[in-house]
Amino acid sequence: MSRQLLLAMLAVSAAAAAPALAQTSPAAVAKGYHAPKNAFGQPDLAGVWSNATITRLERDPKYGERLLLTPQEADAIEHTSDARNARLRAATDTTIKRVDDLPECQSGAQGPACGYNAFWTDPGTRLIRIGGQARTSILTEPKDGRLPRGDTAAQARARAQFAGNFDNPENRALGERCIVGFGSTSGPPMLPVLYNNHYQIQQTRDAVVILVEMVHDARIVRLDGQHAPPGVKTWMGDSVGRWDGDTLVVETTNLRREQGFRGPADDLTVVERFTRVSPQQILYQWELKEPSVFAQPVKGEEALNFTKDRIYEYACHEGNYAMTGILAGARQAEKEGRPVEGNRGPVREEGGD
Repeated sequence: MSRQLLLAMLAVSAAAAAPALAQTSPAAVAKGYHAPKNAFGQPDLAGVWSNATITRLERDPKYGERLLLTPQEADAIEHTSDARNARLRAATDTTIKRVDDLPECQSGAQGPACGYNAFWTDPGTRLIRIGGQARTSILTEPKDGRLPRGDTAAQARARAQFAGNFDNPENRALGERCIVGFGSTSGPPMLPVLYNNHYQIQQTRDAVVILVEMVHDARIVRLDGQHAPPGVKTWMGDSVGRWDGDTLVVETTNLRREQGFRGPADDLTVVERFTRVSPQQILYQWELKEPSVFAQPVKGEEALNFTKDRIYEYACHEGNYAMTGILAGARQAEKEGRPVEGNRGPVREEGGD
């Protein structure tokens, strides 16, 4: 056996056995690359970037604490995804007369939950690759790549305040109300979902603006500022950034309780790190702390990949008949003395993990 072949086999074996890392070193990924400077002397992050991926937020338990996939595993997963996409994009069987009988749709749902077919979705076709290595999950901590269990009693009390989701518009999902993006796309942290996974970053001397494709959000990161008083709660929170070498570090506090990561919460803080590690990629790292929900900090890493695509207007309210239809149906059921059908607990966001 040649020395080169032996080294290659050992490298694959090490990747397969490697546990999850706390956080990747941007310098190790960049390999000497430094982002060009803009007119303000800052590392240039401007452009349109996409975090679309088929990598899951939480790791499949079969991988245990392993963060990295072997090349063979990654190829197999992507091949399976490509085959499924081709099948879903095929012409619909015209002999099927009811939506309830559809075998599946792009979201993975079945029957009446198939709001879209594959033509309308764009979840990505490839796994996250950072430093050329494919990932088993977005989450890097906890080590098993799974969201930690927290105070379930406190979570239940918080969610109870938002029960009865057919009672008024305020109890419907934020994305459905056209307030912020579905499934934490607007962030922080910014997560990929079923479609509209583009972000446009613009920089000035004193601020960085992140324009989110989903539901037309624009988050303004003030550079070297102070956080607003704790009582001032805003959608997407109060983001304050600073430069740490080539890395933009953003701390966000003061999020409205409806924007808790997995249900209502008052104590969410998110720290994000944006490092351009090549002309084509920004390493996006984040850590969230939400003591009332999670027993420990949660960390994740994503690749923001450069794209020549443009972001077009997301006219969320145009033709948004679902809200009035849902509430009108519930009121009619009440008038007739019938129970309102459907989920009376937390509303699940469209396109969420």
